[in-house]
Amino acid sequence: MNGARWLAQALVAEGVDTLFGYPGGTIMPFYDALHGTPALKHVLVRHEQGAAFAANGYARASGRVGVCVATSGPGASNLVTGIADAMLDSVPMVVITGQVPTTLMGTDAFQELDVFAMTLPMVKHSFIARRVEDLPMMVAEAFRLARSGRPGPVLIDLPKDVQMAAAAHLPAHAPLPVDAAAAPKDASLHEALALISQAQRPVLYGGGGIALGDAVQDFRTFVDATQIPTVLTLKGLGALPTRHPLNLGMLGMHGSRAANLAVQESDLLVVVGARFDDRATGKLAEFAPHARVVHMDLEACEIGKLRCADAGVRGDIRTTLARLTLPCAAHLHGRNGQARKAWRAQCRQRAQQHAARYDAPGDSVFAPALLKRLSELAPDAVVACDVGQHQMWVAQHWRLDHPRKHLTSGALGAMGFGLPAAIGAQLQDPAARVVCVSGDGSIQMNIQELATLRRYQLPVKIVLLDNQALGMVRQWQELFFEKRYSEVDLSDNPDFVALARAFGIQALHLDRADGMDAALQALLAAEGPALLHVAIDTAANVWPLVPPNRSNSEMLEDAATEAAPAIRASNPLPESTSVQEA
Repeated sequence: MNGARWLAQALVAEGVDTLFGYPGGTIMPFYDALHGTPALKHVLVRHEQGAAFAANGYARASGRVGVCVATSGPGASNLVTGIADAMLDSVPMVVITGQVPTTLMGTDAFQELDVFAMTLPMVKHSFIARRVEDLPMMVAEAFRLARSGRPGPVLIDLPKDVQMAAAAHLPAHAPLPVDAAAAPKDASLHEALALISQAQRPVLYGGGGIALGDAVQDFRTFVDATQIPTVLTLKGLGALPTRHPLNLGMLGMHGSRAANLAVQESDLLVVVGARFDDRATGKLAEFAPHARVVHMDLEACEIGKLRCADAGVRGDIRTTLARLTLPCAAHLHGRNGQARKAWRAQCRQRAQQHAARYDAPGDSVFAPALLKRLSELAPDAVVACDVGQHQMWVAQHWRLDHPRKHLTSGALGAMGFGLPAAIGAQLQDPAARVVCVSGDGSIQMNIQELATLRRYQLPVKIVLLDNQALGMVRQWQELFFEKRYSEVDLSDNPDFVALARAFGIQALHLDRADGMDAALQALLAAEGPALLHVAIDTAANVWPLVPPNRSNSEMLEDAATEAAPAIRASNPLPESTSVQEA
């Protein structure tokens, strides 16, 4: 029993069943220990960034702690982007890195890198084990911190000699309990109730904290009871099903017109687990200018950080919503009831009027229509996105019914996230249907993970939208840099179908709208991993778009769409079925 073997057994005791990594010199004792620990499934990725993103996707989809492993030096530094993504999106991860022996630390030894200092700004905590006796405290604290409060990544840096040190005298690992979330104070709940009961044009603004707080059902109950029109952030999507009659869609830079206008005209924002991110608010000084704010969040530092809260409710989101649901419903359906009913009707009318269109002319594939159709054919799918135009099209057009089924790099916006995150999501539930939506730019960031798909025969289905450009950058250069296109041309892309097949992955090609359904059904029916390469128009843009440093009411639309007849989506929004309005 040495330190490495003790650590492997401790991971099992913490409930870890899968970890993602890549071996190297200073982490070899741990890999030797894995050889004798069948309860741990190690997934060999082809780049350490893939390990961090796979652990990230595993954690996002499951709500459990994701674990990744790398050696010292370049192995550790290759994890950094995935660690930063986990920190900014509040994803629970434990990161284990090898380190040179303690006797060589500080000597610029081969593959020595101060990963402790390098990661300090992007972790909840970092540990360096100096003695094997440090391991019990460090491992228990790492998992407790990763899970507690606002989740996030924790680093354990393991010198090679600590891994090899005798550890028979160490006690069996005992996990620490997760810190209980603080309950909201009665006074703050009364302040929130008073503001909500007075509002005539309230809007619910839901974010990623709803899923992190395991409060999805409580949030839906609150929406149904209060009948408040609702908007969601990128990470909040799915907290209310896309087709719910009170869901106005995503707000912000690429949000729906109905959502953005409702926020701008509201007299009260009830903010649940969101942080007023700049992509959601646009020009902050002009965001919801007439609205007072009720801000519910577990983190005290978020309340009032960017927008002053008239009522700040700090505490567990589930408890907060549960305690406010019945009192708010009673007040809202009394005083100002007619005004709020007219407000709901106005919001619904706008949602109908500005619903997305899928009747694009021509024979080429229209990406929004393809993604909407795919989500209808695979309604139970977990979708993992890369970053760019396709990410926004998924957010706008995929029919989502739970936020843990939408894996996306939100705050960091890291290209290369999608494929390894999909791998992690598949491994956390082998029975799940997992779809990766990527772009021709993003997929080449971590395309080597096709080898991981093939090795483990993971049935991930990849939709690769290929516009032969860095689409989002190209769109901004078109709109805001006078069409001075600089380094966005990807017309020399490889043959992605041939490339996928070279990795042993089934691959199909689609370039005509009339073949869309057949191609999607063939993709979903394929045994094992498969890729659908979809050629789309290089000039296709994401609409609507709020220009930088502008109010969310100043949305740009596609000129052709604005001039065309108002032919809207074939499935109109359902009528409300609330008891109060029946």
